[in-house]
Amino acid sequence: MAVTEGESPAEPRVTVRRPQRADARRNFDALLDAARELFATDGANASLEGIARRAGVNIATLYRNFPTRAHLFEAVYLDEVEALARIAAELDDRSPWDALVTWLRRFVGYATTKKAVYDAIAHNEAMFVTCRDIIHAAGRPLLERAQHAGEARGDVSFDDVLFLVNGVSGANFVQDAQRDRVLTMALDGIKAQT
Repeated sequence: MAVTEGESPAEPRVTVRRPQRADARRNFDALLDAARELFATDGANASLEGIARRAGVNIATLYRNFPTRAHLFEAVYLDEVEALARIAAELDDRSPWDALVTWLRRFVGYATTKKAVYDAIAHNEAMFVTCRDIIHAAGRPLLERAQHAGEARGDVSFDDVLFLVNGVSGANFVQDAQRDRVLTMALDGIKAQT
């Protein structure tokens, strides 16, 4: 995804498109999943051959979908942001606090992917602005709903919450369980005291 001069950041030009044919879409999605996993564990220098192998496709299929490593980074990043927006939209049936916590826990996964690919796509400032706007549009209403219900502190902003969760997700934890415990403690800090 990229924005060209004269376009609004809210309407970016997409450089990689999801294929129309079902089999090609499956390969595309498998490549995104494999890339997300390997970027999270191996960083931005994860092997493209390893990504293709994990996705169960050959390297030519990877390059047909993602002509450059940058295209793959951008597609993974955008896919994570779009998933955050979809999840936020699916949480209406949960209590306000549970909806916010569920979304923020998913945000930690996004932050891990972002950390892995940030340097590789940092040149694309317009994409980051667009993605930030999408994240705010998805998450801010969840915080506001929890605040209106008296379940989240009223003196915190959505930016405060993102800084808090980004801080937790950026730490180098020895185990996932430790990260989950620390995240739970951080979330307790924004929960309204009863």
